[in-house]
Amino acid sequence: MEYRPLGRTGFKVSELCFGALPMGPRQKNLDVATCEKLIRRALEGGVNFIDTAQIYETYEPIRRAIKGYGQEVVIASKSTAEDYEGMKKAVEEALSKLGLDHIHIFHLHAARATEKVFAERAAALQYLLEAKEKGIIGAVGISTHSVLAVREAANREEIDVIFPLINIKGMGLLHGNREEMLEAIEEAVAKGKGVYLMKVLAGGNLIQQYREAMEFARKIPGVASIAVGMLTEEEVEYNLRYFNGEDPGEPLSLSKRFAVVETVCVGDGACLKACASGAITLNQGKARIDPEKCILCGYCTEVCPQFAIRMI
Repeated sequence: MEYRPLGRTGFKVSELCFGALPMGPRQKNLDVATCEKLIRRALEGGVNFIDTAQIYETYEPIRRAIKGYGQEVVIASKSTAEDYEGMKKAVEEALSKLGLDHIHIFHLHAARATEKVFAERAAALQYLLEAKEKGIIGAVGISTHSVLAVREAANREEIDVIFPLINIKGMGLLHGNREEMLEAIEEAVAKGKGVYLMKVLAGGNLIQQYREAMEFARKIPGVASIAVGMLTEEEVEYNLRYFNGEDPGEPLSLSKRFAVVETVCVGDGACLKACASGAITLNQGKARIDPEKCILCGYCTEVCPQFAIRMI
């Protein structure tokens, strides 16, 4: 496993980052013991970097996996909180539930926000900066799907880390295309930001092009790590083999997708507005999800008041 400096943060992270979103209640909703086992195996295989978030609800298995592990594990979390008190509570919750006295990276969780996010969430950002000064967090970042937000973050001195969406097909990008996001990432790296990537496999859509998709991402200059969601031991072992320089074998088959429970769906259209990938349409008053466009971000699930969208 290769370990790379994450910008100027002082952290050295594994090229493979364990993405904790898919295992939580927003997606597959695996039991805590299974999640703990998967994370621990990844750590034993060389991973030292885990990405999570307040809304992922995966703090407990991460806490269990890192407890007694004996080596430092870099943890990044994030919150959609927009005000000072909300962000303060989010950081305190992360520390408490992870069993930590400090957390390495804390992001503004701003997947769909524009470059205005720093003004719109100025109070939340102010708390993160104060927490960094006190040593409660080590670095301040932003997690985003937006080209505009990455460009703005690249030029903000107070932002240490950027976690952008990028993949070989440009699926799920907002406010720009693939080439524009690559340019924004290049600018961020040039400004000394720590950059690690999400959705390189576009939520599993590119699983049959695994090597091509990963090679594209790994060749982006200055990128420290790639976050990959893993739901089975087979997936963990496959990714460990690849990132440890071994032949991983034939691509794994996709074993997850979102589906709409039609008897529950009322066709209010909230999920359409939340989907940045254009994967959801309404047909005869019911939501329909195109699996070839869906990147499994899960943002549709959080806005559906009927909980009609489930991962299967």
